[in-house]
Amino acid sequence: MSLTATDFIPFHRASIESDEIDAVVEVLRSGWLTTGPRVREFESGFAGYVGARHAVALNSCTAALHLALAAVGVGEGDEVILPTMTFAATGEVVLYLKARPVLVDSVPGSHHLDPDAVDRAITSRTKVILPVHFAGAPCDMGRILEIANRHNLKVIEDAAHALPSRYRGKMIGSLGDITCFSFYATKTITTGEGGMATTENAEYADRMRILSLHGISCDAWKRYSAAGSWRYEILEPGYKYNLSDIQAALGLVQMRKCDAMRDRRAMLAERYTSALSSLDAFEAPQCQREDGHAWHLYVIRVNGSALTISRDEVIAKLRELGIGTSVHFIPLHLHRLYQEQLGYRARQFPNAEKAYESSISLPIYSDMTEEEFDRVVEALTDIERKYRK
Repeated sequence: MSLTATDFIPFHRASIESDEIDAVVEVLRSGWLTTGPRVREFESGFAGYVGARHAVALNSCTAALHLALAAVGVGEGDEVILPTMTFAATGEVVLYLKARPVLVDSVPGSHHLDPDAVDRAITSRTKVILPVHFAGAPCDMGRILEIANRHNLKVIEDAAHALPSRYRGKMIGSLGDITCFSFYATKTITTGEGGMATTENAEYADRMRILSLHGISCDAWKRYSAAGSWRYEILEPGYKYNLSDIQAALGLVQMRKCDAMRDRRAMLAERYTSALSSLDAFEAPQCQREDGHAWHLYVIRVNGSALTISRDEVIAKLRELGIGTSVHFIPLHLHRLYQEQLGYRARQFPNAEKAYESSISLPIYSDMTEEEFDRVVEALTDIERKYRK
């Protein structure tokens, strides 16, 4: 196998087959394109899949997080505790509601938020703990829920990476007050763009549903179907966050394949871990055996003491060899917004920074071929051989 192969291996490639295409075409031919019966079917099926009582389909995980915070009553002056090691969306939705994102560090040697840091960060203004299930590995939900119960706080989970993940045998999506999922193009299942909020609380579900479509009392498909009425009432200012039937049709087919696609990613993750065990320059991710990892990401750490080149140079070398990678994430406190407007500073959260500075996310997706996998491993092996200290 040649390391000069010209075909570029992407960081991610969605698995779209003829049945997904057929399902979308069927909706296009039905004449009902926006939120309608396919969305309701998707919500019902997804709720059953993760073991939740209610599911609300939305146009992104960002929308789900925003409406989840609104549903539990977060408002101006409130505080929401979340990890600095996360994507922009987790923090910005707190700012939408004029609340304050209170950032906390990661567990040493991990990308997950530290429950002890969460406990220390609680004040009289704290309203919500917002954990992120990084890469598809569940957070320490036992500790987080215990802390929340002790302080009478709500738990809203950012599960953008965590489908299908389990914590001590229970599906993510059925633990916190509200759990928010992503169906973005790179996720285990995709609707192109899309998200879902799950909850056991009917009032939260109803509020999110109303807020998702302009704050009106009835959604569009009820108003324009034979069973609906043209009358509606605006209850409060809302948003345009609804999912379409076109997207839901894609999601329904993808959901049926979710376990199989996760199993394929888990197999690739196991093979990566085995291959990396013989390399000093790269460290495989650690995960708890009793939990079910979704393997949305496979994040390795570069051992700087073993190489003459930096993490960024490793990424560049991999790209030269036709391999796409990514970095998850640049911690929030390192961004200008959080420093200039919220007063955070570099080196404030050393564990998260250390993880960020050494991490690379390797290609992992259910359609990844054996040749593609072997090329990634061969490239890492070649880099260690050429740039070993």
